[in-house]
Amino acid sequence: MKKTIEVVSERNHIYRQRVELDGFEDLFVDVPEAYGGESSAPDPHDYFDLSLGACKAITAMMYARRKQWPLQGVSVTVNRDDSQERHGTYRLEVAMAFHGIEDAEQQARLEEISHKCPIHRLMTTSTVEVSTRLADQRTAIRADA
Repeated sequence: MKKTIEVVSERNHIYRQRVELDGFEDLFVDVPEAYGGESSAPDPHDYFDLSLGACKAITAMMYARRKQWPLQGVSVTVNRDDSQERHGTYRLEVAMAFHGIEDAEQQARLEEISHKCPIHRLMTTSTVEVSTRLADQRTAIRADA
């Protein structure tokens, strides 16, 4: 499945970007003030980290629903340690709570299933290839927001 995400610099902002994705137009990305930005939106690392937490929660909920377990909701906390990122190590610690599930075996199974979510697998087992090219200036999106 191919998907297109458009990112456009916002006028009158230092680094803030507006994201257009399948009709969602209120998504923004910025840089923390410590790096010269305005801290007006989550930074790219935040989106990377939150995608893992959200995917784990959704995967657990789908599994519980299929099993007809009494899961009422999932809470996920993602803690980032990027202190060694420049040396090639980026650590994410994920804590999950399964509301409505009291059985320890079911909780353990949901946690185990969360490791199989697409984003966890993408982050831990996939080779990601990125190609970057210059857009045709005649058709490129202009920074007009």
